[in-house]
Amino acid sequence: MGNRRLFCMILTLLLVVVGAGPAQAMERQLLYYNHARGTLDRATADAIEHSPYLRDFADFEVRTTTGAGGEKWTGRYLRGQETYLEIFGVGDIAGQDGELGSAALALSTERDGDIDTVKARLVASGVTPIDFLQTRDFGDHKPVPWFDALLPVERYERFGAWAMEYRDEYFADPRSQTGPARFPGDVTRERYLPERYRDKLMRNISFIRIAVTARDLATTMPLLRTGGFFVRTEPGGVVASRGGVTIRLDEVALGQTGLKRVQFELNHAAERHVQRLGNSTLVVGPGAHAAWTF
Repeated sequence: MGNRRLFCMILTLLLVVVGAGPAQAMERQLLYYNHARGTLDRATADAIEHSPYLRDFADFEVRTTTGAGGEKWTGRYLRGQETYLEIFGVGDIAGQDGELGSAALALSTERDGDIDTVKARLVASGVTPIDFLQTRDFGDHKPVPWFDALLPVERYERFGAWAMEYRDEYFADPRSQTGPARFPGDVTRERYLPERYRDKLMRNISFIRIAVTARDLATTMPLLRTGGFFVRTEPGGVVASRGGVTIRLDEVALGQTGLKRVQFELNHAAERHVQRLGNSTLVVGPGAHAAWTF
């Protein structure tokens, strides 16, 4: 038996043991963790917004954005090399997304056109996704196409997930402050995000934990699987891994949902530091990692 064949057999067996399954092992990953958001109580959101420490910890920004249809939202952003976190306070965005305990997960492609393959896989799995074009208004009332999105369902209870692919028009607009393409069809997260993370502690998100209802969990599973994540069921929820970020979704009752924990990899080792931010706690170090609990 050749070495290559033996290696493939061993890899497949390992993936079956951890619950990924041989079918997932053979599929190219199409979707990667892009960002997650959580809507927190006002005291915590305000503490995050006005924290001097977070401005040293991460490429941090508070921004009000105008999207499709004139919808506006105010987010607090912690950005890394490829991944970021978005924090809302209650009422910072209209509708149920602005309610306490609401959360969301965005998964994005790295190559132009992969969103079409994701859609085909979803349809083949029995899901009819909703197509959506998000735009961004930079202040001149001329919306720029921002990204194409696929929503597994039109309505959710407290947690929504979607697939997305950045548009060429957005990269071409100098106001987007994005980088040049490194290969044909480059729509990567690294190209989208600025490089200011290099001067901060935070490099990337490595783990995120969100509590969701059974209904929202069920509608998210096809998106994770068709995107190429290795998904396994664990007591109380599911774990999706691949591409550098582990996503834990806990199944809870309505009223217990929301963002629960985020772990970061840092640009360099740091001494232990505990930062209380409203009703949340960020623990940095010791070492090149940090954890934020909500």
